[in-house]
Formats: sequence, structure tokens, C-alpha cells
Amino acid sequence: MEPVRFETVATDGSARSGVAHTARGSYRTPCFMPVGTRGAIKYLSAADYERLGAEIVLGNTFHLMLRPGAETVAALGGLGSFAGWGGLTLTDSGGFQVFSLDPDVDDDGVTFKSTYDGSTHRFTPEIAVHTQELLGADIQMVLDVCPPLPSPPEVIRVAVDRTASWAARARAAHRREGQALFGIVQGGVDERLRAESAQRTVDLGFDGYGIGGLSVGETRGEMMPALAAAMAHLPTDRPRYLMGVGDPASLVEAVSLGVDQFDCVMQTRIGRHGTALTGSGKLHIKNAKHALSDEPLDAACLCEVCTRHSRGYIRHLFQVGEPTASRLVSLHNISWTLQLMARIRSAIESGTFRPLRQEVLAVWR
Repeated sequence: MEPVRFETVATDGSARSGVAHTARGSYRTPCFMPVGTRGAIKYLSAADYERLGAEIVLGNTFHLMLRPGAETVAALGGLGSFAGWGGLTLTDSGGFQVFSLDPDVDDDGVTFKSTYDGSTHRFTPEIAVHTQELLGADIQMVLDVCPPLPSPPEVIRVAVDRTASWAARARAAHRREGQALFGIVQGGVDERLRAESAQRTVDLGFDGYGIGGLSVGETRGEMMPALAAAMAHLPTDRPRYLMGVGDPASLVEAVSLGVDQFDCVMQTRIGRHGTALTGSGKLHIKNAKHALSDEPLDAACLCEVCTRHSRGYIRHLFQVGEPTASRLVSLHNISWTLQLMARIRSAIESGTFRPLRQEVLAVWR
């Protein structure tokens, strides 16, 4: 049996709703994967993920291999058991974090220093695969080269070539039965290179396909044509995952091109600092105008924060430095995004995705 089987439920233009069946369970698409960087979403627990309705959560290989170590996670039952999470898990390769550290890179791999203690580590496609096999997620990603944007054409070319070479090595090294392996497309905002990278990645035959190296400095106007160029060459019988993107406008735009899944730290990062996602745009709860407000963060939101707490109360918590404030807005932002994805799935299935897309873009463009 294939590690991932993708079933299309409905289409509306190029947008599609579906179900990705893994060896251990299924998740509905289009979906948003909350990011549990170190084995937990900041301020949240696995019990929160369950109540929010998340079906798959992302863990970060870079941080988990440094603390507590992949062997420790494996000894404690793998990432899901380690975190007390019964849903599905995906681990990124750690490449994005490694490349943010300006490592020494060669054709074989990268050498970098730990952000925790300054110790030196070697990372190769094979090590990335082995590490993620120990972590035991349902889906793991290959190690890729993720250049910042803008970058010179020669830098993007090297990234495409190394990503393809490393993907082939990862494919050959992967052994864990029942664990899916996704390839990654690179190419910056060069449509020709995006198409080439997609074709080279598909030729290797992965269980699903990530599109990496976007939302790293380019505008949305530059991102979407590059994404479309890659999508045109990705198979329809596999999940297609736009990595590190989660703002509402980009979500609906990418879904319109056929993307199935997303992850992003934005929801919790801005939530910790008092910014809530709402149907009317961003709401900055620390503003003085909310001090006497008995309204919820978003009257249309069904989350436990909006059904229980007022803006005035949450602002008060921020004003007195109560950590519960960051937790509440983070909970809301993740729930709000998961609710948006549910609305998107329903709209695709009812043939009304276009007006929903326009509604979201009118607020978030």
C-alpha cells in the first residue's frame, strides 16, 4: 500500500477538496497545519489541538534533533506519543532553519552551529531522512536548499540543482515503512526554473510534493506566478503542499491554483503579541479603544475564546503581562484559520469558491 493515497472529493476550477489517506489516518484538504516547532505549539497542548479540530500538526526537525534529540523522541514512542497527540504529524526537513544560520554548504550537505550551545553539526539528505525516521512523523520532507529572495539567478540555479540531487539521495535513503516522503520544488520566482524543478522532483516519484522557497521576501504578485508554474507540473493524485504560507489572502489564492495543504507560524507569532485574525482583518487587541469592549475578538468565530471572553478582558490580560493573553489569542488565531479552511472546503464542494475567494481578498489583499 502506498504511504499516501489522495482522493479528490470535489473541484471548483483548479481548486479542489479532498482527503489524503496516510498509513495511520486521514486528513481533509485544503488544510492548515499548525506549527508545533519544538513538539508543541507555543502556549498550547495536544488537548488544545484536539479541541480546535486540527487533523495534522507540523514539527520542526532542526529543533527536535538538537533538543531533546531524535533518539530521545524515538525512545518515547515517536513525535505523536512524545507530545501526547493522537492526530497526524508532519516534520519539515529542518533545511529552512539551517539555511537561516548561514551554514557552510557543499554538494554533499551543510555544516552549521547549534542555536542552543554553538556546537557544530553536519546535515546531509541522508541524515535528514534518518533523523525524521527516528522522529516518526506520518510524513517527512526531503532536505532542500531554500535561498532567500531576492537572490541572484546563479544562486537560484544552484539551489534547484542541489535540491534535485539531494531529493534523489533522500529517496534512496528512506526506509521507514508507512512513513510518507514528500519532495520539494524550488526555483525562486523564476517560472522556468520552478517548472524545471517540479518536473525533476516528480520524476523521482514522491508520495506528495512541497513547494518551498516562497514567502521568503518576494511580493504576493511575484509568488503566485511562480507557484502556478510549479503546480502545472505536479500530479493530481498526490497532495500538494505550499510550505510556510498562512496569511488568508495567500491561502485562498493558492487554493485557487490547486494547493492542498499549508503551514505557518504567523497565527501564533502575531497572537502572542496581541494581534487577532478576524473576518474584518487584523485586530490589535492592545489598542485603548478595546478597553471597555464587551465584544468578542470576532463575532462570527465559533472558538472557545470568542464564545467566552471579551476584547476588554483580553486587553486587560495583555496590559498586566498575564501570559494567558498570548494563549487566548493564539488559540483564536489557529481556530479562526481552521474555520476558514473548513469554509473553503465547503465552498469548493458547493461550487461557490469564487465568491468566497473574493470576500477574503476584499479584506486581506
